[in-house]
Amino acid sequence: MTTAMTLAVNGRDVAIEGERNLLEVIRKAKIDLPTFCYHSDLSIYGACRMCMVEVEGRGLVAACSTPPEAGLKVRTHTEEIREIRRMSVELLLAGHQQACPTCVKADACQLRELGRKLGVTEVRFRPAPRALPVDRSTASLVRDPNKCILCGDCVRVCSEIQGIGAIDFIHRGAKACVAPAFGKELGDVECVLCGQCAAVCPTGAITPKSETEDVWRALSDPRKTVVAQVAPAVRVALGECFGLEPGALSTGQIVAALRALGFEKVFDTCFAADLTVMEEVHEFVARKKEGRRLPQFTSCCPAWVKFAEQYYPELLPNLSTCRSPQQMFGALAKDLLPAEYRVAREDLVVVSIMPCTAKKFEARRPEFARGGAPDVDHVLTTQELARMIEEAGLRFRELEPDSLDMPFGFKSGAGVIFGATGGVMEAALRLGAETLSGRKIESVEFHAVRGEKDLREAVVTAGEVTLKVAVVHGLARARALAEKAKAGACEYDFVEVMACPGGCVGGAGQPVSRERAVVRRRARGLYDADKTLELHKAQENPYVRECYERRLGRPGSETAHEMLHTRYRNRRRIASDAVPLTGEGKDKLQVSVCVGTSCYLRGSQELLQRLVRHVEERGIEDRVDVNATFCFERCSRGPTVRVNGTVIEKCGFAEACARIEESLAAKP
Repeated sequence: MTTAMTLAVNGRDVAIEGERNLLEVIRKAKIDLPTFCYHSDLSIYGACRMCMVEVEGRGLVAACSTPPEAGLKVRTHTEEIREIRRMSVELLLAGHQQACPTCVKADACQLRELGRKLGVTEVRFRPAPRALPVDRSTASLVRDPNKCILCGDCVRVCSEIQGIGAIDFIHRGAKACVAPAFGKELGDVECVLCGQCAAVCPTGAITPKSETEDVWRALSDPRKTVVAQVAPAVRVALGECFGLEPGALSTGQIVAALRALGFEKVFDTCFAADLTVMEEVHEFVARKKEGRRLPQFTSCCPAWVKFAEQYYPELLPNLSTCRSPQQMFGALAKDLLPAEYRVAREDLVVVSIMPCTAKKFEARRPEFARGGAPDVDHVLTTQELARMIEEAGLRFRELEPDSLDMPFGFKSGAGVIFGATGGVMEAALRLGAETLSGRKIESVEFHAVRGEKDLREAVVTAGEVTLKVAVVHGLARARALAEKAKAGACEYDFVEVMACPGGCVGGAGQPVSRERAVVRRRARGLYDADKTLELHKAQENPYVRECYERRLGRPGSETAHEMLHTRYRNRRRIASDAVPLTGEGKDKLQVSVCVGTSCYLRGSQELLQRLVRHVEERGIEDRVDVNATFCFERCSRGPTVRVNGTVIEKCGFAEACARIEESLAAKP
């Protein structure tokens, strides 16, 4: 009989069962050792030193970076350790902007909570003399460096889980801080706005950007008719803000709360998810039969779409052209509801309740607007809705459940499971298997695409057709798969990509949690909800069928394509300033030539040199500035040149010279 290896924690033997470090062993012993910088999914960093313990014969060590060994004797709360922790928290508080009563992260702030637990009642050190500007450059996130404690969590999740590295440490000593490259703001760098940095930030240094005041104004405007759509993942997470267990389904209370806040109608994004399945599978089946542009990648995650636009423009034809469920709903609502409610389109306000910060960015994409008016007017995260409910004084748990409005409130289980990683793929297979085999399937659960692994593969047989599919979450893992697809070494037919670990249930707009089990229980809640519904396939949703009969015609029709599909574009990763080559002057004619990779390959470098020589030979340096810049985001139509604010695509030397002469002649 083999004796299990053990170590002693505060005099009690604890078995070592494959834990990576002392911290995991100690927490298994039901001791909540404090940390700021430790996450089980990230590399071990050891920066905060909050998890210091005393090991007999070795002194003080960081539990997170010390491997467990049999026979160790560990003490977790000696007088010395408690004093070290209290002083560490005091020092962090001294360098942290203490605006707790007005901080949106106050209720979930680990620094505040740890100070309370350790009995820190005063800060004996002078505050750090700094007041750095707050970055509000994106529609999705707010970055306040004055609240940063330099734990590095945001840096590591951006680099290790998402594979982007949009932020990192800069400067040294007292000037050290976390910031984007080149002193730019988040909106000017390659951030995909997934918000995972905000999800792991222990303080209020990075938070979702709030739109609650905009929504309150719309609700208070008697001219406006305000409707809401609720995403699948919200219904299994919002209750956590009010004491319910993670994964507890609270759809009825959510509807009741929204009605009490003043929303005219409450609909379900799951309806649009069913619609997405219909369009996406129709598109996939056509591609599969024709053997073109495979694998097909899903397109319902806006952070993944932005990632592909920035890093893999050559793969954009492989993305499904379907809009996300959020944007499909917005397009349908703005098309059908104004006439039904007898209001002008501009007076119908569509508010999305989403688990995701990137959805805020998506709603503002120009592709999703008509006549300058967006299809989705405002996006609230789960956290923001919880704050509105609290502000209105509603007792969420005591609300009588209410029902969603028809027709956009009806859904199948396929639409519900969209919120978990693998759910989009499974929903698509429930239709795709029937379409390709020509016969109805009885078993609708595809367990091979479920789970927590960051890459899952499955082979599905549909009649005489064999499909190889994959599910990936976390953009670093998606990058590895995209590289294979780019090299032509990817054998998949269909790939689902979600930026957030766990899918939408792990989105950055959800209630803050550091426990992986919480995301798992939210996903379980969605699968349980699917089981309780009468219909499990998108094609069985009678209101989706009615929508096609009434407005769209059929999946993939011209009308459906116009309303429910979109296109993508090569997107620059970093906003760059032009480099002047012929001198600078405020009153000069500005000529900019893109020297980005795509334009360079199309001859922009030679064009730039010829234009510089032309300006010099003509002796007009005092009237014309020639600049090298990138990018005009028209990479497939280069070389691109901007003359006096007008961008010329596929520009040649003669055309550029002619435009320069015309512009000079027109100047007073």
